[in-house]
Amino acid sequence: MIKTFHSLRNPVFRRFYGALLAQRAALNMQNITRSYLIYQLTGSYTLLGVVNMAHILPVLFTSLLGGAMADRVQKKKIIMFCQVSIAVVFLGVAVSLTTGYVSAERTGSWWVLIVAAVLEGTIAGIMMPSRQSIVPEIVGEQNLMNAIALNTLAMNLLRLCAPAVAGFVIAAYDFDVVYYTMATMSVIAIILIAFIPYTNKVIISSVNMLANIGEGFRYIGRKKIILFIVVFVLLSMTLSMPLQSLMPVFVDEILKVGAKGMGILMSVSGAGAILGSVTLASLPNKKRGPLMLVGSLVLAVALVVFSFSTFWALSLAAMFIYGLGQAIRMTLSNSLVMSHTEGKYRGRVMSVYTMNFSFSSLGVLGAALLSEEVGVQWAVGSLAITLILITISAMIFAPRIRKLD
Repeated sequence: MIKTFHSLRNPVFRRFYGALLAQRAALNMQNITRSYLIYQLTGSYTLLGVVNMAHILPVLFTSLLGGAMADRVQKKKIIMFCQVSIAVVFLGVAVSLTTGYVSAERTGSWWVLIVAAVLEGTIAGIMMPSRQSIVPEIVGEQNLMNAIALNTLAMNLLRLCAPAVAGFVIAAYDFDVVYYTMATMSVIAIILIAFIPYTNKVIISSVNMLANIGEGFRYIGRKKIILFIVVFVLLSMTLSMPLQSLMPVFVDEILKVGAKGMGILMSVSGAGAILGSVTLASLPNKKRGPLMLVGSLVLAVALVVFSFSTFWALSLAAMFIYGLGQAIRMTLSNSLVMSHTEGKYRGRVMSVYTMNFSFSSLGVLGAALLSEEVGVQWAVGSLAITLILITISAMIFAPRIRKLD
């Protein structure tokens, strides 16, 4: 029997899911707004890479702390504190734009966006391990795959509409209105999380945080399947993530469709991801290993097509398939890692998984610098071709993953 929305029968998960929708709405609006804003202010490919690296790189330094905290204290408290903090950051940027402090007329005012990106990345690194590892505590092990697929669905639903909304708001009003909207979405998430009960027991540990972090790394080293998935996802993200950061260049210089076109492209990608998420939510926990590899291959091929396309219709089709492959890879890798991790290590393992976002920022900056030399199409396209070769190699030389349920 197909139970696509089975986890939503749980009232606590419904509140969590509502908060996730609000949070993801702000995040997806931010993804398009921050990149487009700094490109409008500076016209620099390099600063596009820098601002995105400034957001992602702090996760490298804070996620391990966040993972150790998630295994020691109440996850709800961590999520609440971080959500309040991110709302304050969004509001600060909005006020800076409204007052005119951040503008093209004020040379160098883009530093505000860099600082905000660093703060957002720092907060995200602390929050993400708790937000991910709280899911099995809410829905139980049996419904974990379904809940993760629904979480991915929520993210991709917002990828479908939030970027388009942000693009139209920028065109109709200005960037500050988008940031005020993101702050409002964050407040909604805070309210919903406040009504979630505490889920995990507080663990009084006799060892310090650093020792806890070391235990987490040793555990991953012993669990070869987890180690393989974490490394594979790291490579996949590093090679595919630059597209989102460099999208303003594609829409302005290659496709010539502007902010509205960028919103449409990101939304089409979200539509493909929704199809992937709904399909996975309806499937049993079978053949998840090989399906993860197939998702990565589909994503990489679509990325190659988009990179070298100059036709609007072909680019739309490629983005739809790109979103489909990304949802498959993300959902299955996440569920496989959590399913094969003991509960007492889950926060720390998910913190290492979260670090992939930081390491992949090197790919974003590298692609931005490479774009200055060979053009954005060859920069993004060559990374995608590399991902195809890596994925095919994993299919051939990793038999345990091919058989993994």
